[in-house]
Amino acid sequence: MKVSRDQMTQNRSRILDQAACLFRDKGFEAVSVAQIMKAAGLTHGGFYGHFASKDDLIAQTMAHALSAQDQTTPGIGAVLGAYLSPAHRDAPATGCPVAAFASDARRQTPGARAAMAEGIRAQIARMTDALDRPDARDAAIAGWSAAVGAMILSRAIDDTALSDEILNGTQRWLLAALEPASDE
Repeated sequence: MKVSRDQMTQNRSRILDQAACLFRDKGFEAVSVAQIMKAAGLTHGGFYGHFASKDDLIAQTMAHALSAQDQTTPGIGAVLGAYLSPAHRDAPATGCPVAAFASDARRQTPGARAAMAEGIRAQIARMTDALDRPDARDAAIAGWSAAVGAMILSRAIDDTALSDEILNGTQRWLLAALEPASDE
């Protein structure tokens, strides 16, 4: 039975969504193509109708997940509060793809690394736009790096108290460093 173009597009989107969740949660090496296809509700045989290889899937999944990041730019405090939270830390499968993919990205194909670079570039641009200061780009780069680093560290340990301390301390430090001083 032939699948319509619309159904192919929907299937591909389901595969990318499931791959993004599984890769963020378990890592690229720990997840098989068969597991992804099963999670998407499709047969393993249909994989090659969408992707040339697992490496191709990884690169396209990274691009997909990174482009789906929240595009809104509420106040920096709201962004940091949501990002540097225990809820975000405890939900890696649906959390920030940069924090989930960063440590493995250097071992991936040039296409995957290019997708990571584009996602990071876009996030830095959004943060730069949200900051009202002469050094906005430098502050955005430093702030984003600190927030992602704190998320990675908070997920890497089995000490909840220290993990919370990393998140809270980084959030307080970033708020002090990034918020313009009030004239009160």
